[in-house]
Amino acid sequence: MRQWEIFRFPYREEQPHPVVILSSDERCENGSITHVNGLLCTSVRLNRELKHHEALLDEADGLDWKTAVRCDFIYALPKNEFLEKRGEVSLARRAAIVRKLIESLRLPLEF
Repeated sequence: MRQWEIFRFPYREEQPHPVVILSSDERCENGSITHVNGLLCTSVRLNRELKHHEALLDEADGLDWKTAVRCDFIYALPKNEFLEKRGEVSLARRAAIVRKLIESLRLPLEF
């Protein structure tokens, strides 16, 4: 597991969904750390517009169809519950996700 990879995760209330891993590679690879940070992804219906807090992924990122990454909430998820790897976020889409995180969480760019 590495930063920006996409894995399926078995959410308790729903079917498994893809998750984009946000934690650093060091955290992902450290066996004594049990949780990583991730962003939930959901499929995008044909005509649905993306919400202001979502970024888009698709087949280029290893997914089967257009998928929205929810950038307004960062989950702490147990490493041992992740299922198979689905893909990896492309460089251009990484930038889009970071912009959405900054915008959605209202993170200041300057102090």
